[in-house]
Amino acid sequence: MLQLCGFSASNYYNKVKLALLEKGVAFEEELAWLGETDPAASPLGKVPYMRTEHGALSESAVMLEYIEQAYPAHPLLPADPFAAAKVRELALYLDLHLELVARNLYPQAFFGGKVSDGVRERSMAQLDKSARALGQLARWSPFIAGEQFTFADCCAIVHLPLISAASKIVGGRDVLAELPVRDYLARMGERPTVQKVQADRKTSTALMMARMAQR
Repeated sequence: MLQLCGFSASNYYNKVKLALLEKGVAFEEELAWLGETDPAASPLGKVPYMRTEHGALSESAVMLEYIEQAYPAHPLLPADPFAAAKVRELALYLDLHLELVARNLYPQAFFGGKVSDGVRERSMAQLDKSARALGQLARWSPFIAGEQFTFADCCAIVHLPLISAASKIVGGRDVLAELPVRDYLARMGERPTVQKVQADRKTSTALMMARMAQR
């Protein structure tokens, strides 16, 4: 059986977990906090990572591709090659051009730290640019890439709330405010798989914050 390793406060862990739940793939969860990961399975010490019958995998995007090919039932990519490429494009924008940039703001937004004025200004400027690009690419009808729940939704559901919150807390405004994100997330929140991921995230986040407070 697949083992998904990491912790449910991680949005990248939840991105993979949501894909597994949506596809109905049987898997086990193995708790692995940062600093306690298996170096043979995750050479950079990142989460999530996955153990398969063939060996270990790291990097969430790679895991999504493996899951889709190894377990083709309930596909999370369209059959049409161009449509599938557009889903991958959206997922990459969400991961690289939005979440990774917003991550610069997380220390101040969520963990009691402080970011410099320069980091805040550069991050907000890039997020504004990337939000406009997302508005151009996304369809929101009803899913982010169109009529099918896809990889891109697995990314959007776990990333968009953090991007909105971090930009609002640190930058003073929600960079996604002009997009139909709130309605989209409300629709997605009706899915049992999303409700499961969100409930586990809350529990894991409380544990993570308690661990940090003890240090």
